Order: sequence, then structure tokens, then C-alpha cells
Amino acid sequence: MTALFRFELKANDGNARAGVISTPRGDIRTPAFMPVGTAGTVKAMLPENVAATGADIVLGNTYHLMLRPGPERVARLGGLHRFMNWQRPILTDSGGFQVMSLAALRKLTERGVTFKSHIDGSRHELTPERSMEIQRLLGSDIVMCFDECPALPATEHEVARAMRLSMRWAERSRDAFGDRPGHALFGIQQGGVSHELRAESAERLVEIGFDGYAVGGLAVGEGQDAMFGVLDHAPGMLPADKPRYLMGVGKPEDIVGAVRRGIDMMDCVLPTRSGRTGQAFTRRGVVNLKNARHADDPRPLDEQCACPACRSYSRAYLHHVFRAGEMISGMLLSWHNVQYYQDLMAAMRAAIAAGRFDAFERDFHADRAQGDIAPL
Repeated sequence: MTALFRFELKANDGNARAGVISTPRGDIRTPAFMPVGTAGTVKAMLPENVAATGADIVLGNTYHLMLRPGPERVARLGGLHRFMNWQRPILTDSGGFQVMSLAALRKLTERGVTFKSHIDGSRHELTPERSMEIQRLLGSDIVMCFDECPALPATEHEVARAMRLSMRWAERSRDAFGDRPGHALFGIQQGGVSHELRAESAERLVEIGFDGYAVGGLAVGEGQDAMFGVLDHAPGMLPADKPRYLMGVGKPEDIVGAVRRGIDMMDCVLPTRSGRTGQAFTRRGVVNLKNARHADDPRPLDEQCACPACRSYSRAYLHHVFRAGEMISGMLLSWHNVQYYQDLMAAMRAAIAAGRFDAFERDFHADRAQGDIAPL
């Protein structure tokens, strides 16, 4: 285990947890939302803008950075932190998600996965050992085990096969990671929606031993009710003194529900992807700036938000620049959405610390039930 990586639980309110993950590059306040910087950038945002929202950590993608610019090149240029000008912690996924999402372009064996690049058709192999090597070259602070994440729905036989392969790969990832003080390795629980398979996976991961644990294989087509059904028991199968990370989630309602059930960390492309398509997350739900109702509206997008989109521009302007195809539209709305997500996490941390998470959750859902403010 790494001596310079530490998780301290500060408060509980029911199953909801607030704490701090300490790393040599800075603290990560939990519950934490990690903006996704797939190719070494959080799309449409400067690193200092991401930091200004309150984000303590971002996520990078092993598969995409492997294809370009290549991990060896990033290492020669001083590592991913210097390369992308982000000096706070970085978590890198392992490439395991692409085992699912690029199923038509890959071949899976016990050894690992051979991919056909979606960029130029070149062939690349990812094994647990190569995934650990790539993440070491990138210099990420939190490294994820290489795993197979099957899309749902799937048969229990297929989910069990993928989970047990992932557990064998987890042990190989642990061996290949070695002893890297200041860097952490997280194991990934699999098992679909099966309580028994999730328990088997958790037991094996704890036997191997990791610095943190992820709940993987959700938000892959099973729906919110099924996801929450898994989260009602899966986090409790993992060590209480280690961070718990729900991968690839999600919408604000998903995040609040996950925190209620004991999750500490999350990531999703949704804030920036939605921003680039004219959608904004607000306290009263999703606002679609494409709609003509905003064309003459002088009010801010969200009067309680301090981001530049809300502080300096009207809904009418945001509607105009989106309809005109101007780049500033994606920049402002992405900044706003990342700010909204970070404000949501800060509000949950405060509610947990004050022992009022139930009241926070009621207010959260009540605000969203009102819907967006009516047009003038």
C-alpha cells in the first residue's frame, strides 16, 4: 500500500459519507465529481477554469492517450500533469471501458485485448501489465485495474465470466503496479446486477488488497432503478476505510442517489458533452438553450450560479451563440455545467457534515420538480 495516499472519513449521515483523500498533489474532498479529460483536456475548458469550479481531480483515458499522443511521448514531455497543465490529482481509467464500447474493434483473450484503432486502423494490445505501464508513464495519481465491463442486459453466465476474468486481471494489475509511493491503485468490483456475483467480486478484491475500490459495470444500459438496486448493497461489500468510486455516473439525480448509498467518487462526460449540445444543468433541471423561448430572455441561466455564463451573459445571448454555432457557446455552457456539478458536490459535503442530508435531498428533488423558470 502507498504511504502517501490516505483516505480520512470526516462524517457520516446514514450511508452518505464525507471525507478527504490525501495525495502528494493535493487533497480530494469527497463526495467528489471528476470532470472527464479524455484526451488530456476537459473539452472546451482551460485547466484553470476547471480548477476555478472547485474540481480537485480530473480523469484521463488510457485507451485514447495510448493511441495519441502515446504514453511514451507524454512521459518524455514530463508526464500528463505537465503536458496538460493540470497540477492537481489525475485519475486514469484502465482502458477497460473500451473493451465494451469498442467491442466491434477488439479481440478478447485471457491475456488481454487487441484493439483496432478507431483512428487509423492500427492494432494495439492492452493487457493488465501494459495498462499499468501506460498509466505509470502518464504519471497518474490514481490508477485503475484493467477489467472487462460487459454491457447490460447480459446473461448471468456472461456477467460471471467477465467478472472472474476481471478478478484475474485485477491480481495481475496489482502485481504489475508494484510499489509506487504516492500513487494509488483501485480495484474494480464487477458482477452486473447480481448480489452474489458482486459479493464474490468484492471478496476477491479485498483479498488482493487495493488503495481504493470502484463499483464498475453500471450505467451501461441497466437503468436507474437497477443501478440503485445494486448500490443498495454493493458499496457496503467494500472496505469502509477506503474510497468508493462509482464509474461513469452520471446525471445529477444519479449522483445524489449514489452518495446517499455510500459512494465517494464519480465521473461522467455528461456536463461537458451536454454543454456542447446546448443543454445546461440548473437547480430546476435541464435547460435546453436551443429553444426559441430563450431568444428574448434577459435573465441569467441560473441566478444562484457564479460561473461566467450566469454572471455575465443572458439566456438570450447563450441562445444566440448556440444557434450561430459560435465556439463560445460550448465554452460557457461547459463551464456552467461543471460548476453546477461541483456546487452540487459541495452542497452534499456540507449537508453530510451537518447531519442534514435527508433535508438536502428533499430540497434537491423539490427544486427540480418545479421545472425551469417560466419565460417572460
